[in-house]
Amino acid sequence: MQFAPVFRSEWLKIRTVRSLLATLFALFAVTTAFSALAAVDPEDQGADPLFTALSGITLGQIAALAFGSLAVSAEYREGAAVRLSLTAVPRRGLWFAAKAAAIAAVVLAVSLVTSLAALLAGSAGLGDAADGLTSADQVRGVLGGAVYLTLMALFAAGLATLLRSGVATLSVLIPFILIVSFVVGDALGTVVDFMPDRAGQTVLRGEPDGTLGPWTGLAVTACWTAAALLAGAWRLRRQDA
Repeated sequence: MQFAPVFRSEWLKIRTVRSLLATLFALFAVTTAFSALAAVDPEDQGADPLFTALSGITLGQIAALAFGSLAVSAEYREGAAVRLSLTAVPRRGLWFAAKAAAIAAVVLAVSLVTSLAALLAGSAGLGDAADGLTSADQVRGVLGGAVYLTLMALFAAGLATLLRSGVATLSVLIPFILIVSFVVGDALGTVVDFMPDRAGQTVLRGEPDGTLGPWTGLAVTACWTAAALLAGAWRLRRQDA
């Protein structure tokens, strides 16, 4: 069985599920709106202008996590959908690879537009404070932000395949990102720099101040994502749907 038709079928699933389309709209709207709001906050005027302009990504990633988890968990509602999918595509590894590729392609395309819109909205709100942003910084921020959101969506997809529940996946990831990483994380010292969200977000900073650089941080997030996908693939291959 060829990869292309399986990928196309997974793309059609995403395109026809309204909740997934709504999640993509939320990704764009939340990220852009919060970037614009953060940029006009006087307290942020002296902060890293690149991170301030793209700060909406830190909230928009919740929509990316929701998209990745819902795209997979929809298959496990009462088990009917995933059984049908695996009957049509008996090679489970091929099906899972096509599912992950479809999720990545959609999120990356939307995230590129979202990151660019957030940067424009944030830069407009910063005014003169945005003059220090170089073209290289802006390109890195837009591309890196899109890759980061894509990795987080795939991270959620991998965990959703492992847990077979979108609710369980979001119940783990959202508190982890909003509470552990930001509230408890600072007490962990340099360990926090290697958390999937903190590591990946270094690409959004003009001058990263942690242990990792912009691209090494994304590499760490990619490792977390790969581990989640491998864990999900292992359960899919070892256990019946």
